[in-house]
Amino acid sequence: MTTVYDAIVLAGGAAKRLGGADKPAVRVGGRALLDRVLAGCRGAGRTVVVGGRRATARPVVWAREEPPGGGPLAALDAGLRAVDADTVLVLSADLPFLDERTGRQLLDALSAASDAEAALLVDPDGRDQPLVAAYRTEALRREVALIATAHGTLAGLPLRLLTRELRIVRVAADPLASFDCDTWEDIAAARARIREHGNVLDEWITAVKDELGIELDVDTGVLLDLARDAAHGVARPAAPLTTFLVGYAAAQAAGAEGGPKAVAEAARKAAALANRWAAEAEQGEAG
Repeated sequence: MTTVYDAIVLAGGAAKRLGGADKPAVRVGGRALLDRVLAGCRGAGRTVVVGGRRATARPVVWAREEPPGGGPLAALDAGLRAVDADTVLVLSADLPFLDERTGRQLLDALSAASDAEAALLVDPDGRDQPLVAAYRTEALRREVALIATAHGTLAGLPLRLLTRELRIVRVAADPLASFDCDTWEDIAAARARIREHGNVLDEWITAVKDELGIELDVDTGVLLDLARDAAHGVARPAAPLTTFLVGYAAAQAAGAEGGPKAVAEAARKAAALANRWAAEAEQGEAG
C-alpha cells in the first residue's frame, strides 16, 4: 500500500450501555480497546485520538470535541482540524478485531476509485460503517462544514448525515472488523473469541509485540517447530530457552541481515542442532 494517510480515532462517548465505564480503556486480550485500534492504523503518518487523554501504547495527537460529549460529528470535526494528509482513515475506538489489513483494503479501494470520496466497510448485515472508513480529507471537511451550516451546530447530530452526499465505494472485508463493543455482552464475546484455539496464539503474539514495542513479523510456525524439536531432542525446558536464544541472536544480527530473515536463520540452525542431539540419543539407545 502506497497511500499516505492520517488516522482519526473517536474515543469519546458516554458508554451508557456499559454503565458509564471508560470504554476505550476496557481490556480485551490484555490490551485496551483503544490500543487494539491504534495497532490497526500504525501505518498512519499522524494519528489523532479525539477524547480524554490517557496512556497509549504508541504516541498519538490528542484532540477534544466541542462541547465535550458532543457526539461523533463534533468529534470528527475536532479530529479533522489536526490532520493534513489528503486521505484519512476514520475509526471508532471500540473495534477489538480491527487489523491493518482492513485499513489497507479501505485505503486501496478509495485509491482505485478515482471518483469516490469515501470507502466504507459494510458489515455482515449490509450496513455501512462510517466509523470504519477511508475518506478524501477535503471531501470530509466539506461535508462536516455543510452539516454545521445547515444545523447551526454539530453537537448531538446523527452520524448518518455524514455520508448522504458523498460518493461512496463499499468494501466487504473481514466480518469481524466491524464488530464493536457496546455492551458487556459484546466485551465477553470478544474476550471469548480471542481465546479460541484457532485464534489464541496469533492474539497472544500480537499482544506481546504490542506490549514490548516490537513490530517484527516472524513465522510463528518455525518457532513452534523449533520448540518441539528442542523439547523432544534435548529436554522440555530446552524449548523456551532455545526460542529465547534464537530471539537474542536475531536481535544481534543488525542491518540487512536482521529482522524476520535473521529469526528464520537462527531457528534453522538451532533446530538442526536439536535434531543432531536427538540423533545421537537414538544411536546411543541402539548401541
